Amino acid sequence: MDKVYVAYATPERQIELELEWLSGETVEDLIKRSEILVQFPEIDLEINKVGLFSQLCELDDEPQVGDRVEIYRALKIDPKESRRNRAKQT
Repeated sequence: MDKVYVAYATPERQIELELEWLSGETVEDLIKRSEILVQFPEIDLEINKVGLFSQLCELDDEPQVGDRVEIYRALKIDPKESRRNRAKQT
């Protein structure tokens, strides 16, 4: 059977759901069908970026067999700022 995956992670929890691949289904369709939005109500598809295997994509893109749809969270702190803060502490 052909599969696709939907992945999301918080600092406390990571999840990757396996679903049957349906031809013509969009990234948004797959995310909604996975019901990951129920498990993580903080996800807002109007705000959160999505990707296929670490490559940004659009909600209307069509994943292929074996693809992993990833839902990204906003960064809490800019990585450059984080490095500067660590450098000041040493």
